[in-house]
Amino acid sequence: MPTPQPEKDSVSIHFVREALAGVRRRGLDAGALLAAAGISERLLGFDQARVSAERFSALWLAVAAALDDEFFGLDRRRMKVGSFATLTRFMLGARNLRGALQRAQRLFEIVLDDTAIALVEDGAEAAVELVPAADAGPPVVPFAHETLLVLLHGLMCWLVGQRIALLRAEFAYPRPAHWREYTLMYSPQLGFGTSRTRIVFDAARLDAPVVQNERSARAFLRGAPYNIVLKFKDTHSWSARVRHALRDRAPLAWPTFDALAAQLGVGASVLRRGLEREGASFRAIKDALRRDLAIEQLSHSALPVPQIAQAVGFTEPSAFHRAFKQWTGVRPGEYRRQAARSAR
Repeated sequence: MPTPQPEKDSVSIHFVREALAGVRRRGLDAGALLAAAGISERLLGFDQARVSAERFSALWLAVAAALDDEFFGLDRRRMKVGSFATLTRFMLGARNLRGALQRAQRLFEIVLDDTAIALVEDGAEAAVELVPAADAGPPVVPFAHETLLVLLHGLMCWLVGQRIALLRAEFAYPRPAHWREYTLMYSPQLGFGTSRTRIVFDAARLDAPVVQNERSARAFLRGAPYNIVLKFKDTHSWSARVRHALRDRAPLAWPTFDALAAQLGVGASVLRRGLEREGASFRAIKDALRRDLAIEQLSHSALPVPQIAQAVGFTEPSAFHRAFKQWTGVRPGEYRRQAARSAR
């Protein structure tokens, strides 16, 4: 069975700030790590800024190396570099997903002090829960829970070679300002302020066989954490189907909403309601695709900005400048200059 491929994407600047928090606590040079990852330090000042998943992954590796901690300094005990590879190979030896998660549960009891994971089965549903230690002390750090869930869900999908759709995700802290990111990271069905953080999925998936081997693990680990940051999109959701249909064409050739609904074989009202249930909209999906394509072109091509504006679907460069600043907090030319300066 072929392994599902991750999509190109971008990452909110919020996660960049949080990834650097442990570095700053230890008095290390955060600016040098940002520069090594090709991320402009100036972007940290803009709440709407985003960076490519590729650059965030480079920062993840740089921070892990600087701290010798693949968990960003979020636990009393360091998750030393190499821990994720050990976890991957340990889970690889299981017969099915249930056994793999039980192995992960045992290993995290050794690796971390403040948080354990638990596999809970309840009828037709199963959940991976994050269980705080009795003496954990400080309040929940959302980034710690976000990171653990991204790691675990990404591994789950890879091990069985297919996307494991989440029925819902619940978090043991109030709704954060960046909560909309969660609809793509986890599920459109979200809960906050719950007793425990957990991701819930169909219990039947626990019987899915582990299809990976040592050879595929080597390739997977060479691509980490990029492939973990992106995980595997739910290809069956309405949002994913719309994204897939739009990505196959240049933005200037995108169909109207009614034409797209007909292409997907449904009525416009059915598609609209489906997107609304997922917390999405046709306009927001188009904007996100344009934004990520623009970031990719500004970061990795020498195309003039007006040409990029046209490539991402804007007939007027001025409209592209306004939209890009709304998306990221800076204008496209400045984003390119800062990115180029950081990459040197």
